[in-house]
Amino acid sequence: MSRRAGSGGGRRQDSRCEQQQPTPSFQRGGGRGRGGPVPQTTSSASAVPPPHQAVSSFSSAVRPDPAEASSSAAAVEKVRRQVEQKLAIGEPAVKAPAPPASSKSVRFPSRPGFGTLGKKCLLKANHFLVEISERDFRQYDVTITPEVLSKAINRQVISQLITQYRQSHLGNRMPAYDGRKSLYTAGPLPFQSKEFVVKLPEKDQTAGSSGSAKKDRDFKVAIKFASMVDQHRLREFLSGKQIDSPQEAIQALDIVLRAGPSKDYTIVGRSFFSLKLGDPGELGDGVEYWRGYYQSLRPTQMGLSLNVDVSARSFYVPIPVIDFVSKNFRLRDMNRPVSDQDRVKLKKALRGLRVELSHQDHVKTYKITGLSSQPLNQTFFNQDGSSAKISVVQYFRERYNIGLRYTALPGLQAGNDSRPIYLPMELCKIVEGQRYTKKLNGRQVNSLLKATCERPFEREANIKKMVEANKFRKEELVNDEFGIRVKEELTFVEARVLPPPMLNYHATGGEARVNPSLGQWNMINKKMVNGGRVDFWTCVNFSSQINRDLPKEFCRQLIQMCVSKGMEFNTNALIPIRAAHPSQIEKTLVDIHMECEAKLANQEKARLQLLIIILPDFTGSYGTIKRICETELGIVSQCCQPKQALRLDKQYFENIALKINVKVGGRNSVLSDAIQRRIPLVSDRPTIILGADVTHPSPGEDSSPSIAAVVASMDWPEITKYRGIVSAQTHREEIIQDLYKTYQDKARGLVHSGMIRELFIEFRKSTGQKPHRVIIYRDGVSEGQFNQVLLYEMDAIRKACASLEQGYCPPVTFVVVQKRHHTRFFPAERSGADKNGNILPGTVVDTKICHQREFDFYLNSHASIKGTSRPSHYHVLFDENNFSADVLQMVTNSLCYTYARCTRSVSIVPPAYYAHLAAFRARYYIEGETSDEISSGGPAAGGAGRNRVIRPLPAIKDNVKDVMFYC
Repeated sequence: MSRRAGSGGGRRQDSRCEQQQPTPSFQRGGGRGRGGPVPQTTSSASAVPPPHQAVSSFSSAVRPDPAEASSSAAAVEKVRRQVEQKLAIGEPAVKAPAPPASSKSVRFPSRPGFGTLGKKCLLKANHFLVEISERDFRQYDVTITPEVLSKAINRQVISQLITQYRQSHLGNRMPAYDGRKSLYTAGPLPFQSKEFVVKLPEKDQTAGSSGSAKKDRDFKVAIKFASMVDQHRLREFLSGKQIDSPQEAIQALDIVLRAGPSKDYTIVGRSFFSLKLGDPGELGDGVEYWRGYYQSLRPTQMGLSLNVDVSARSFYVPIPVIDFVSKNFRLRDMNRPVSDQDRVKLKKALRGLRVELSHQDHVKTYKITGLSSQPLNQTFFNQDGSSAKISVVQYFRERYNIGLRYTALPGLQAGNDSRPIYLPMELCKIVEGQRYTKKLNGRQVNSLLKATCERPFEREANIKKMVEANKFRKEELVNDEFGIRVKEELTFVEARVLPPPMLNYHATGGEARVNPSLGQWNMINKKMVNGGRVDFWTCVNFSSQINRDLPKEFCRQLIQMCVSKGMEFNTNALIPIRAAHPSQIEKTLVDIHMECEAKLANQEKARLQLLIIILPDFTGSYGTIKRICETELGIVSQCCQPKQALRLDKQYFENIALKINVKVGGRNSVLSDAIQRRIPLVSDRPTIILGADVTHPSPGEDSSPSIAAVVASMDWPEITKYRGIVSAQTHREEIIQDLYKTYQDKARGLVHSGMIRELFIEFRKSTGQKPHRVIIYRDGVSEGQFNQVLLYEMDAIRKACASLEQGYCPPVTFVVVQKRHHTRFFPAERSGADKNGNILPGTVVDTKICHQREFDFYLNSHASIKGTSRPSHYHVLFDENNFSADVLQMVTNSLCYTYARCTRSVSIVPPAYYAHLAAFRARYYIEGETSDEISSGGPAAGGAGRNRVIRPLPAIKDNVKDVMFYC
């Protein structure tokens, strides 16, 4: 594999569509942007048009005449075909002949060599080397009749089959089973297809079973040969002689390594949990956490690696249902009927929960499907098929001699609506080992974080314990049967610590430049590089804790801080500061808006620039305030917590000043290399940096859409200001749907629109240049969705560019940012650690545990405040700009020091961070404070939510969109 120079290298001849054309430019005139003329990097680069002409050129594509629309549509279709062909074929990053490919899957860029910059250090990673032997693996299809949906029961059936037939019919083989349809063996079974009968002792696994607990259940198990598992391809891939990752072989090995834990522990995704792995911890309201570990087999540069990390998840406490209801719903009198509203809440909280009924001589389990519509003493059913009805209360008294106490409560319903089974809450207990999938409240989240926050040395020790608990070296199935060896030592990895970037502040401050230390710095003796101006502002207080005079003093000190940091701030409020009752939020905000509009009626283009809001004492109002201000009234607001306002703390004022400055159009700091035009592949030509993310509604919420957000830098060459756009899309859909779209208009014909077009047009307006280069950081994509997301979203970007101008095709670099992974690093030497024992900010790893062939790296760009640092994983899916490893790693690390809301480097690159903030903000517009966000990355879920009509988000007012309102 060849290496490129650290400066970034040149461009491949076939790197993108329309490569034979000169550098894209608008077709009229010349001119310059804010940062001076763009250095001409190629002799064929044409002149850049004046800003006003260029804007009209770009903007004209928004409303084309029919002829232009037809031409543009043809160009878009041409680009679509080119993108599909390019991505399907792929392109090697080196000139040497590429290894043969066994499929036509999407090709991601090969690694352009390894990074060399930075101070070298040695780390330990929670990856454990896996060695495999020369054995033939075979896959068999499994069919169990009657069909059972529970993987646990399926495993019991196959385990019983192996016990009964291993010696007599299985050739003494010990298979590994995935719990569904596949079974793997190391060597052939003595048949191609065979059917077995398995008797499984009944342990009351069927909800609502009325049979004896000792009755056996009969299953028919058909096993049929499916295919050979190609281990040779796996070895070829690991040695670099094969391009495509042999997923079938890796999956087979993964199932073998998971077979033992799957029988012993509770499975949640790729993690295992058990009370054997650690004591549970109380989270409150009938919820506790269990300790466990995550396990995943991955192909890496060093070979096969088993990634193991400690984990914790919330589970239901196995307590009586009546106690759970009491804890969660604070029911003071259990003998009073519940309201319809409370009954709906109870049903939502209990539906799907498995409970056990133990009033007889054996235990029965049931799955709750709902609640009775009436209290128990008014709930009747037909007994034993007769026409005579009997109440649930009477039934338990006559049949079991049990007098129920809480007869005013509804009964738990099991079974279906045609044959419901009603169970008294007081006789039911929650079955142990059920994961709590509802949203944790703030107190529960804090308890979980506090209990699981571990320093690096503690986490490393616990990971070692989990690996030892697996006993891979002693397990017969893993070692003897399949010949797999798992080393129990963490992997040593060579890393580098990249230097922090120099930051520029205003020259009039005491320090015009700062060199961050250990990922942090402060604002002492510094002024914002571009202080914003606030002429018209006011304040409203919704808190009852704060006395009448404090808001004035709060605003005075806040303004004083803003001015001291370089802002221009009118000391007088536009209208008097006021207090209002939190029940009157909407009316108060509308009144303030109207009064300010009236006050500024005679001043052209003048409007309220900032509304300072002291929030109510209780939660639940923030989302409402933001929705009203940003989508209805066009007010940029800064909300403050009452407890923080009461303190009048200077550090708090400084943090708020940073946020206010960017919300009114200022800039806090700028990379020195950006000012000096020294950032490779960014400073030389107008470059737009995009961040994109999709957030999904909380688990169990089927009605809410997913929210996509894209932000784009608007101030090249400084790259600190980002404009954000949000859009609602199909429930749990990961691909961003509105990057580019068209619709038919009766008057205008085909109209082009979408997020990319809007952001590119705004970039042109802001800088006077159109983007000559595109870098996109895409957050929240899992590895299984790389192909799908890249194909769709690159196609949308290309179409959007082609619709803006004929032949416009700027080179794109598409990088996925992953935070939800389980790789952790631990310093092997004290010199490579901070005071908390974490690895240093700027630590980058692109060897050994990274992808065998593709362009990826781990970057720990921040200093962890608590617990163990989690590095971000960057994976390049498309690169027409020919980034070298050093350049992309340095650019990414430097950007992490430009986050506007604090004087610290952050853990993920700011464009992706801003996109996440914007998407989260947009959820408030449709859900208020009930919104909840989970990091994307899982497969799109099916169900009713995906079939709902998506309600568009309310439009954000233009003056709000012009600034970084989401900060």
